Amino acid sequence: MPKVMIDPGHGGADPGAVYNGRKEAEDNLNLALELGAILQDAGFDVVYTRTGDTTQTPFEKATIGNQSGADLFISLHRNSSPTPNQYSGVETLVYDDSGKKAELARRINANLETLGFHNLGVKERPGLVVLRRTNMPAVLVETGFINTDSDNVLYDEKFREIAEQIADAVISMKDDFAAPGMYRVQIGLFRIFSNAQYALMQAISKGFSGEIVSKGEYYAVLIGGTDSYAKAQDLERQLNEAGYETLIVQG
Repeated sequence: MPKVMIDPGHGGADPGAVYNGRKEAEDNLNLALELGAILQDAGFDVVYTRTGDTTQTPFEKATIGNQSGADLFISLHRNSSPTPNQYSGVETLVYDDSGKKAELARRINANLETLGFHNLGVKERPGLVVLRRTNMPAVLVETGFINTDSDNVLYDEKFREIAEQIADAVISMKDDFAAPGMYRVQIGLFRIFSNAQYALMQAISKGFSGEIVSKGEYYAVLIGGTDSYAKAQDLERQLNEAGYETLIVQG
């Protein structure tokens, strides 16, 4: 089963958004622990960026995720607006709207919509460190607006169901995030992360999907993912035709 890194957003000296004494960092931690317990019961290997009220920068959170060897990074947050009760709903943020992270984001939103939340969609946020600097697929879930009373009522009354619905989306894609045995095509190996990012974005612009994986001091850009070597060869031919030098890798 995949390893999932769960990140309760904010923490410690950074409480996140605060509304009538309610702290986003506390809501995030409570939901993270609930979600983690459900996924563990389902057989997932679950790790956390924090399990207490710990101060962490977004870069530290991304680093913890990368060092863990996790297959998926889920960051939990509550949204906020300039004026109380101005907006309501859930949305999930991704680095770019492509690949399995985007599919997971849509499933999370759709599941939470069944609980009564407005579905505000999937949004690209390439500037967010926990989405930009993580080497594995990553999503950031905004579970309602902390300064909207109706969202807080839903959050409190359906707290367990929120965790269950996020977990259900992850479980439904467990095979997509299971790395062992998977064949992928490497199109580049870089010392500098931004160079790997650029290479991945170029491949995405040509219709391919992939991710960046840390390999010691290097960052590998890997395209596709299949348990069939023949399919990996087909993908390699497509990439060769697109001008890439390639290498089929497994794992």
